[in-house]
Amino acid sequence: MMKIKRFPIQFDAWYGVLSNALFLPPSSSYVEVNDVEVRVQMSWAFRSHFLKTAVASATETTVRPLSRGVHGFAGRWLVNGSGHGILIINLIPAQRGYVMGFPVRLKQLMVSVVEPAALAAELQSSGTCQ
Repeated sequence: MMKIKRFPIQFDAWYGVLSNALFLPPSSSYVEVNDVEVRVQMSWAFRSHFLKTAVASATETTVRPLSRGVHGFAGRWLVNGSGHGILIINLIPAQRGYVMGFPVRLKQLMVSVVEPAALAAELQSSGTCQ
């Protein structure tokens, strides 16, 4: 049986209230990692599922985006409930994500998580990440 580690997506208090009103609750927003796969979910707004070996790098950033939610263009997607705890995950090859059910290309995922250093370490544990 594979052990799954769940890393909640971080939400600012004010955005947590707003997102609940939009049926985008923090309780259904997370990154799950097991020995083989990574699953990212922000309620109904975003989801992706890919092999852990596709993670080329995972690094924390001090950049604090002003926007909240799911935003992206040209394969770069920001999935956040906060401007803090942003982890940049680069994927090679590009993977598939879904925004409101529509397929998108995913080369880079920036996600706000409660424990970005712990998630980065978990993603690097496969030995494929730099």
